[in-house]
Amino acid sequence: MKVSDFAAALGLRILTGDAGLDREVGGVYASDLLSRVMAKSSRGDAWITVHTHINTVAVAVLSDLSCIIVPEDIPVEETTLNRARLEGIPILSGSMSTYEICWRAHEILTD
Repeated sequence: MKVSDFAAALGLRILTGDAGLDREVGGVYASDLLSRVMAKSSRGDAWITVHTHINTVAVAVLSDLSCIIVPEDIPVEETTLNRARLEGIPILSGSMSTYEICWRAHEILTD
């Protein structure tokens, strides 16, 4: 499923414009420990994290993740959004908790 369709199905806002919306979402990984994400996530995962600093974009690029999802309407730093646009990494946001996003994403991706 493409990031654009995934975001729409979950009711998430796209904060970074059109860049990278055609990436394929293969799964979901939720963690706030950057080194753990690099070690354990899978290529194409959508990554859920409360972190909003620019290092999240570097982790997403290095791990070849499909997008970053920021839960609970946490504001994302403008420098992070700009870097994500440059790297083609979509950043999505919504009011749901990490648990809710994981639960709904599982339903969407396994249908």
